[in-house]
Amino acid sequence: MEQKTKVEIGKKAPDFTLPSDIGEEMSLNEFKGKNIVVFFYPKDHTAG
Repeated sequence: MEQKTKVEIGKKAPDFTLPSDIGEEMSLNEFKGKNIVVFFYPKDHTAG
């Protein structure tokens, strides 16, 4: 079952793991201490 977590602007994101564009699993925790931008969009072919 999919768990949804609401993230507030300006707050730290919870750790999550997703597949990369080459199929490797990547975790947000791997970037700890680095500045990154995470962008989510609602679905293809929508304004974003």
